[in-house]
Amino acid sequence: MQVSRRRFAQGLGLLAGASALPAMAKAEVKLPDTRIETLIAQMTIEEKAAQLSILGSDAGDLDAMIKQGLGGTSGVLPDRDVYAYTRQMQQLAMQSRLKIPLWFMGDVAHGFNTEFPVPLALAATWNPELVTSVHRAAAIEATTSGVNWTFSPMLDIARDPRWGRMCEGAGEDPHLGSVMAVAQVKGFQGDDLSTPDTMLATAKHFAGYGAVTAGRDYNPTDIPPRLFRDIYLSPFKAVVDAGIGSFMAAFTPIDGVPATSSRTLLTGILRDQWGFDGLVVSDYDAVLELVAHGVAADPAHAAQLALHAGVDIDLHSGTYWKELPGLVKSGRVKMAEVDTAVRRVLTAKAKLGLFDDAFRYGNAARAKAMPFRPSHLALAREAARQAMVLLKNDGTLPLAKQGKIAVIGPMADKTADLLGPMPALGRKDNVVSMLAGISAAMQGRGSVTHVEGVSVRGDDVSGIPAAVSAASDADIAILVLGETDDMIGEGDSRAFIDLPGRQRALAEAVIATGKPTVAVVITGRAMDLTWLDGHANALVDAMICGEQAGNALADLLFGDANFSGKLPVTMPRALGQVPIFYNHLPAARPGQIDTPYTSRYVDLIKAPLYWFGHGLSYTSFDFGKPRLSGTTLAPGGTLTVTTRVTNSGRRAGATVVQLYVRDRLADVSRPVRELKGFRRVELKPGESRDVALSLTPADLAFARRDLSWGTEAGVFDVYVGEDSTATQTASFTLTTSEDMTKGNGGATVI
Repeated sequence: MQVSRRRFAQGLGLLAGASALPAMAKAEVKLPDTRIETLIAQMTIEEKAAQLSILGSDAGDLDAMIKQGLGGTSGVLPDRDVYAYTRQMQQLAMQSRLKIPLWFMGDVAHGFNTEFPVPLALAATWNPELVTSVHRAAAIEATTSGVNWTFSPMLDIARDPRWGRMCEGAGEDPHLGSVMAVAQVKGFQGDDLSTPDTMLATAKHFAGYGAVTAGRDYNPTDIPPRLFRDIYLSPFKAVVDAGIGSFMAAFTPIDGVPATSSRTLLTGILRDQWGFDGLVVSDYDAVLELVAHGVAADPAHAAQLALHAGVDIDLHSGTYWKELPGLVKSGRVKMAEVDTAVRRVLTAKAKLGLFDDAFRYGNAARAKAMPFRPSHLALAREAARQAMVLLKNDGTLPLAKQGKIAVIGPMADKTADLLGPMPALGRKDNVVSMLAGISAAMQGRGSVTHVEGVSVRGDDVSGIPAAVSAASDADIAILVLGETDDMIGEGDSRAFIDLPGRQRALAEAVIATGKPTVAVVITGRAMDLTWLDGHANALVDAMICGEQAGNALADLLFGDANFSGKLPVTMPRALGQVPIFYNHLPAARPGQIDTPYTSRYVDLIKAPLYWFGHGLSYTSFDFGKPRLSGTTLAPGGTLTVTTRVTNSGRRAGATVVQLYVRDRLADVSRPVRELKGFRRVELKPGESRDVALSLTPADLAFARRDLSWGTEAGVFDVYVGEDSTATQTASFTLTTSEDMTKGNGGATVI
């Protein structure tokens, strides 16, 4: 069964959860372990298999199954009263023999009722406190309707913009990805999972899914072991340390072994190495798909492999529900292995407080009135303002609220496309389009004309003359271009990453009028915007910024707010540069386009169009040389890197101080530089401030030649500035090599 990615939930079930923050997990569990063991002893194998299964509405008579303690519930869809549904299903569960409560899960990825910017756009804020606030708001809304488990955050590092799911993560960098992941977990889970406005978070997809070959969704991955440890595992380790409650195994195989059947990954690394004691759920139908991968002979074999690997819950396929009873009775699966998974399920439900009050989540009055809505809308507008990135500006921006403005392009009046993939209960009727936002800001001060020009797809250019006429008659043209929702997200990879359809032709015709032109691009990936960069007066990466996107864009274009977003991905000049990322290994023969026998292209410079971390403002910032608290760093120590930042322009604004490190010499080749810290800082015109960032030996650890996790003594360079090309530098010496494998200090494997 193919799931629509616009569904809010892939299934709601009788099912389980996971651990909360390690320091408080035991205190949160109000149901004593003896009660859990008593329940397990009373359960039949059929009831246990049901606890380990999330079933959809296509599984049969769910109402009857739930009353018998033998089934899950169907997915929550946008056209359903979620509160009424979750309440009704829980009432049925309370009529079952053992009265084990249901819990309700879904993709609360970037909002619930209120739609915020997608995760890639939130990463562009480089503001973890804001990201925590956004996901706190999403949790409040979701739990008000009775939903208490989210299949977020997505932690997949994405270096190939052809992959449609780049928009669901934090981009290309493991440090930025780790910080944003922890911020999301804090927002969802709060300080106490048992409170009725927090929800269980899920780290997905464990691991390496973002490296699908050819950028094509669901494709296999081919990741070298060291790269897997250094880059792709890092955000997952960070959220384990932060106390995330559940993990979702990836669809994809790594070195020929599907993650859903990898005991090395799901038990060896996750549990034995990292100490994770929470819950592991499969991806949608992934247990059954072990047969398609060619590693399971049949569904029973698939269930056996997945359970042994460490998958506690089968999402949707029904394979556990159908096959586990027979596997246990035949002796192919031990009851103790089933009980271990069931124990995690019941413990997770206890941590959510469901055994104390099965109806603790959900509030009919709040779900109907949504008293939080005004403050959440204000938060959505601020998040969108901080997420949009000003890539280029020749002084055309900010605009004056006067005269004639022509808003041109197929994305100008779109609403549903601004919601982003998996928008939960977000409604397109609530979305402020780019046209609507600009028009509202101009109300009574000038005129706004809109012409679509071309569609996003197709070759019809008959609307271009009207667009040219509108631009010619206007004082300024705003081109709103980009990708529609069906080109972005799960299952929607692209072979080309430039503007689809005839949007380039539209842009050429409008810019040829000679009128000042601002290009605004709505996208969920790094795109090839080379032509627009060379010809538009200003260029804005508007990302996918949710229901307040139009108001936020108007705030920025007219200067009521200042741009501060920074790219979480590297922007290529052409598809041929992909994959392209800032933290690459050094080439033995670096060179330029005109230098033969070097690492080059003969037909294009190798530098990206825009570097990771890039983003302009209406003001300017100067950075002082970094000052170090010492010249050496020893085990257990901390090195403080301080830089003085000055707003040297005439407007108040915010920038992001970015700290990069380069390891000069190691036993294996190390990246040319790596992000190790950052901080967003707001400054008034002429204001200066010292910004301090810290480094510890753990920040310098990597997978060494023998793949053990640790550090190597030596000299390190630090760079501080506004993007990954920062030139202000200093150096220090790490005095001692340190093995951190036993201390569980990094993204290592057993």
